[in-house]
Amino acid sequence: MKFYRRIAPIKAMTFDLDDTLYDNYPVIVRMEQELLSWLKHTHPAVAHMDKADWLVLKKRVAQQDPELKSDVTLWRLAQLKQGFLQVGYHDAEAQAAAKAGVDVALAWRSQFEVPQQSLDVLAELSEKIPLVAITNGNVDLDRVGLTPFFQSVLKAGLDGQAKPAPDLFTKAQQCLDLPAEHILHVGDHLLTDIQGAKRAGFSACWFNGEARSILTHSKGHVLPDVEIHHLLSLCELLN
Repeated sequence: MKFYRRIAPIKAMTFDLDDTLYDNYPVIVRMEQELLSWLKHTHPAVAHMDKADWLVLKKRVAQQDPELKSDVTLWRLAQLKQGFLQVGYHDAEAQAAAKAGVDVALAWRSQFEVPQQSLDVLAELSEKIPLVAITNGNVDLDRVGLTPFFQSVLKAGLDGQAKPAPDLFTKAQQCLDLPAEHILHVGDHLLTDIQGAKRAGFSACWFNGEARSILTHSKGHVLPDVEIHHLLSLCELLN
């Protein structure tokens, strides 16, 4: 554990989810593969489209409606609908097919197990202070067993613009009813988590699971208050 600044006493914590409490990369890779397989087998009209083709559509719909970037589920829906429309589906057909595709993606999105160490750390922390989850993603916390540890769960789109925008941090502070400086945000991303938290007045803890140097990190424009390589270190902050 490394301190870059002195922090106020911690009375609550907010947590990023993806790549902080679990490795999200393989989950997303598998989800994309399963969705593409479903599309090819269920909708032959788009069977010729590969991952790159769908990525082009994802970027296109975001250019048309930048607000989609704050709601990854709606963004997926818009992406899929655009794909179906361009191969000749009528609007209602495209909407229904896109909705079914989103359901497939969401089912695979939450098919993984959170590491036991993460669960143990959350259990220990939640006995001492309130915890709030704030995420730009769309994981189903009930399905992966995280819901019991959090007083509130705030998601980009449903609860405001994606981090590093202040919306989710502001709502978390309102839920906790505490001064911002007494809330420690824990996350892996130096831009969305650390910069977002610091701008909102929170203390910020960078979970650097890969032990990368902040001096050479491409997103390292704002120093965290604390840097940790293992989630277990969070428990030491409350001792």
